[in-house]
Amino acid sequence: MAESDDQIVEIFCDGACSGNPGPGGFGAILRYGGRVKELSGGARDTTNNRMEMTAAIEALRQLKRPCQVSITTDSQYLVKGMTEWIAGWQRKGWRNSKKEPVVNKDLWELLLTLTKPHSVQWKWVRGHDGHIENERCDQLARDGIPT
Repeated sequence: MAESDDQIVEIFCDGACSGNPGPGGFGAILRYGGRVKELSGGARDTTNNRMEMTAAIEALRQLKRPCQVSITTDSQYLVKGMTEWIAGWQRKGWRNSKKEPVVNKDLWELLLTLTKPHSVQWKWVRGHDGHIENERCDQLARDGIPT
């Protein structure tokens, strides 16, 4: 039996940083059926990539049971990290192609743990290109930057 769209949890997420590193924020939207939940937060000393990852992490933490999940982000770092690079990093003892330690290993490991019970599809969209949910997540992320 095919899954209908209302059985998929849609997650949209974005991160922002004022300086890189510097204060940063994240924003996420979760949509399931007719229900929508928005998340926002931040950190005083972080990077844009960490905030991109944190947005996905905080959204995944909201899921209370195994789900079909679609995660949409404008971060190629996040999408490629989870779909192309992470298996190689693990095989190489968390070393990248330059044989250096993988940056943000703590968050990659957390993402692996949080995605494990779910069936996750990662989707990339161009940022600041009129995608309604991505634009809203960008606003939530900017609002989450500590002042």
